[in-house]
Amino acid sequence: MFKKTPLAIIGILFFIFGFITWLNSALVPFLKISCELNNFESYFVTFVFYIAYFIFALPSAKVIDKIGYRRSITLGLLVMALGGLFFIPAALSRFYLFFLTGLFLMGAGLALLQTAANPYAAILGPPETAARRISIMGVCNKFAGVLAPLVFGSVALSAADRIMKELETPGLTLMAREEMLDALAHKCLIPYILIVAFLCLLALFVKISKLPDIAQDDSRKQEACGNEANQSGQGLRLFSRPTLWGGVLALFFYVGAEVISVDTLIGNAMEQGMSPSSAKIFPAFSMVAFILGYFLGIIGIPKLFNQRTALILSASASIAVVLAAIFTPGLASLYILVWLGFTNAMIWPAVWGIAIQGLGKYTSLGASLLIMAIVGGAIIPLLFGKMADLIGFRLSYWLVIPCYAFILAYALFIAKSKEKHAQ
Repeated sequence: MFKKTPLAIIGILFFIFGFITWLNSALVPFLKISCELNNFESYFVTFVFYIAYFIFALPSAKVIDKIGYRRSITLGLLVMALGGLFFIPAALSRFYLFFLTGLFLMGAGLALLQTAANPYAAILGPPETAARRISIMGVCNKFAGVLAPLVFGSVALSAADRIMKELETPGLTLMAREEMLDALAHKCLIPYILIVAFLCLLALFVKISKLPDIAQDDSRKQEACGNEANQSGQGLRLFSRPTLWGGVLALFFYVGAEVISVDTLIGNAMEQGMSPSSAKIFPAFSMVAFILGYFLGIIGIPKLFNQRTALILSASASIAVVLAAIFTPGLASLYILVWLGFTNAMIWPAVWGIAIQGLGKYTSLGASLLIMAIVGGAIIPLLFGKMADLIGFRLSYWLVIPCYAFILAYALFIAKSKEKHAQ
């Protein structure tokens, strides 16, 4: 039976995760223009954002164990707000390092939030339906992802269209050029000031809410999830769990592929001659496809298929979509790539549902290891950016094929033993 009030609060948090995270899809081309970067340099936006997950995931588990889940969520929101404040001097100075510092702090806050919130969604209900609950949270996440590039794009990228044309004016002086780019950078001030205000209000709301701490108030579910450890009487040894460690690697490759599937769409469209404000629609299309995929997971798990089957189908379909996009020229390839949202949708919840099951009192540590895997979103897109500078966007999508291949191997060979054990 679902605990509706806690899950509603967690749903709001997943909306915040999505809005902040998928805002990067518009922020990458925005900063590329305003800070005069190449593709490789612009993808440091995703690098610093996701590397923070890797650095702060394990400390997040210790923070949660010390102050509890609810207080950790409040702290994470405030750290994100601090990161948002860095965008004020960044926009005023057009100094790329300030932007990256703000993004790093926002990623650090999200690491703490994700480490706390994902276990809530996984544990507040039967283990076999964890992927379905995380899919519900994913709908909240990706609905925010639909809004983020459209809202930010309408404010900032529309100005980028005009400024890009004006920068091509013959005889434009260096001073006039700098003034135009400064004016463009200032366009992100109001969106991030509003984000900071909302994060602070949400932190206050969580602080005064009745959100339970899993370890203290949900012992029954914890006991159910930790059944294996309780039966052995010797504690759970995380290092001997291939489903957890395989899940960590699967999420590493998945997050890298997912970030590429969304955050490269605007740059890809611009390479083919589309304006930034027109190209912003492609990340939104991808998020809609994600939502459709999540609804399939909500309806289908576990009635029509289990978590492992969902993972097999998703990874296989993702490989097929990427291959179709690579061999399709022109803008048509972008309309194919947005369907990666649909095929990606069940990968994150299915891996979490398989990897975290049975961790019991080690849930926060296991969750932090899975959150560390988000570093894939830092490393793999950076490699993509370098490839895009060398061979163009379309051919660079070859990079994600081995990512999905590993996820498929995890589902076929490692998660199989988990399914047998669960039965």
